Amino acid sequence: MAAYAYDQERVAILLGTIIRNNSSEKSTAWLQQRLQVYQETGSLPQFNQTFTAIPRFTGKDIISLTPSDSSGLEAAVPAFFVHGWTLDRLVRVWWLLQLPAGSQTAYIDAVENLFNAAEMNELAALYSALPLLAWPEEWKQRTAEGIRSNIGIVQEAIMLHNPYPAQYLDEPAWNQLVMKAIFTEKPLHHITGLDKRSNAALAAILTDFAHERWAAGRKVSPMQWRLLAGFITEANFADITRVWHSADQTEKAAAALTLSQSDYPPARQLLAQDSALAGEIQHGTLSWDTIAEKSEY
Repeated sequence: MAAYAYDQERVAILLGTIIRNNSSEKSTAWLQQRLQVYQETGSLPQFNQTFTAIPRFTGKDIISLTPSDSSGLEAAVPAFFVHGWTLDRLVRVWWLLQLPAGSQTAYIDAVENLFNAAEMNELAALYSALPLLAWPEEWKQRTAEGIRSNIGIVQEAIMLHNPYPAQYLDEPAWNQLVMKAIFTEKPLHHITGLDKRSNAALAAILTDFAHERWAAGRKVSPMQWRLLAGFITEANFADITRVWHSADQTEKAAAALTLSQSDYPPARQLLAQDSALAGEIQHGTLSWDTIAEKSEY
């Protein structure tokens, strides 16, 4: 079995190009010197020291990418997303690609030791690197543990714009990720694979959560009803009907989108009561992206 699920050498080159285009000559020279030393010695302590020291030599400016950079990464690792990253995070992720993956045990031990010793920004870089780590099946438990973190930057590194969870997590862990994102008010539309991984169990958890919010006199974000799309049943139809009749037009629009994605006959009949909303959905002027723009989070 191959260690990597993608062309590791190609991605390392792509990331290296982005790093050079965003770095000073001094930081580039430092990084190349550290890489040469590591390649010559194979010293794991030196590898770890470099991983920790990177921000001091690269800085933390937000990187810029060319259209070619973006398209190249998308072709190599679909949905891998580095827009908005700081340079030190990108360099740390690239540095991880220099770690030999020939021995599965040695590689996993080395990366796990980095996780165990990491401070906040190092953890964010490690979790951002999940789509690129070798032996991807081995990081499911580590990812599930990370979901329970209360550190915002770590939560976002796992939850947002990260294709790894949707591709590898089992259903309970995936559902925990989505609900943790809801509890911590993360933008659901930035969770990669949200629609693909929707499931009946998650829809049931959401409706229970909505009942709790309503009982406490609190609102439910319109974006959350996206999780019910495709899973409307007799058991939860009253809930989406309640949202449909909301005086809040964004909530009603969210209900309309949810109804439009259901094969449940009463759902289609309810949507037909508002031809204007149905028309907006049909013509693409009403979508989950437009709901996200109008929602509080």
